Amino acid sequence: MSDDELDELRQKKREQLESKLRGDGSGAVEEVESTPSEPIHVNGAEELNEAVSKYDVVLADFYADWCGPCKMLEPTVEQLAENTDAAMVKVDVDANQQLAAQYQVRGVPTMVLFADGEVAEQIVGVRGYDDLKGLIDSHLG
Repeated sequence: MSDDELDELRQKKREQLESKLRGDGSGAVEEVESTPSEPIHVNGAEELNEAVSKYDVVLADFYADWCGPCKMLEPTVEQLAENTDAAMVKVDVDANQQLAAQYQVRGVPTMVLFADGEVAEQIVGVRGYDDLKGLIDSHLG
């Protein structure tokens, strides 16, 4: 995990604790927390499960550094993180082979859309921003 990601995580935890101390979150801090404006790089099932349980809609991008189409998709994923209320999660399939197998990722890029903690869609290959935004919007409250 990079220093920036750690700082972002610490900031979120601090905000959660402050909210609990003020009592304005009524214990349901996850409900009021906004989604990050950039993709979260996760390593392992525990971090993915944490993101899926924390945010209502999560789009997990299973990618590989050596994959050309994955690199083409990256700016789209970053745009979606900035412009939607869904959390974008990046999963390196080479570093997370068991996790990729768990979600039956057979080729990259593969995106798995989680809504309310459950797998809602699986998309294989590169898709455009409008397609993915429409898919995300259809699962947001």
